[in-house]
Amino acid sequence: MPIPPAYALVATDLDGTLLRRDDTVSPRSRAALALAAAAGALHLVVTGRPVPGIRNLLADLDYRGLAVCGQGTQLYDAGTGRMVYAATLDRDLADTALGKIEAQVGPVFAAVDQDGPHGRTLIEPGYLMPHPALPAQRTGHRDELWAAPIVKVLVRHPELTDDALAAAARAVGDLATVTLSGPRTVELQPYGIDKGTGLALAAEALGVDPAATIAFGDMPNDLPMFRRSGYGVAMANAHPDLRAAADEVTASNGDDGVAVVLERVFG
Repeated sequence: MPIPPAYALVATDLDGTLLRRDDTVSPRSRAALALAAAAGALHLVVTGRPVPGIRNLLADLDYRGLAVCGQGTQLYDAGTGRMVYAATLDRDLADTALGKIEAQVGPVFAAVDQDGPHGRTLIEPGYLMPHPALPAQRTGHRDELWAAPIVKVLVRHPELTDDALAAAARAVGDLATVTLSGPRTVELQPYGIDKGTGLALAAEALGVDPAATIAFGDMPNDLPMFRRSGYGVAMANAHPDLRAAADEVTASNGDDGVAVVLERVFG
């Protein structure tokens, strides 16, 4: 009988984790993922990016399985190009949440990721995309952000640090879940939805116990994924909160930290 893998699921964040600074996956990381697959483990992408922002990358990886996108708001089948699940953020609640945040810290700049496999990222005047490689469409006024269903809102402040803005944003209470997902990236998604719920949904669809997951991440938005997983690995470049919660800290994304661990676990 074949020996079961050490972990049935390898869950990887993308930005700051599996991806290098140039938005590519190194040959070593590709080989390590193939090593895990040969041992019987499934690769699950778990990312804050919405589906349109990763479709080309998944094709380059020849990735045909499920992917958790948009901070857990979307479950996407890359093999069929079908959206399996989507949770939208009520636009009235989103607008109210922005008002509550601005009551705490003054004016902010906002963007939204629209629902659907072809949804657009819309940015209001003054908002600067933290990741210039991701496509975005500029609007003339905030009201235009609410023109179609959305999965999340991205918020930036001209002066506050990411941690300070995330802390202030939690004043929205149960209007939305607040996440810090990357440099200059504080986000609001439907209340109770996060990468952990997305991982659990994908694991159920795959017939895998979430506790049989080894998960890799770099930012506080990966904390819910770590809590659902059996083993959490933070990158050397990770936010201090994630490093403190991790079972292990590996090398940085630029130094193939995911591959370092996968080679040991599945080699």
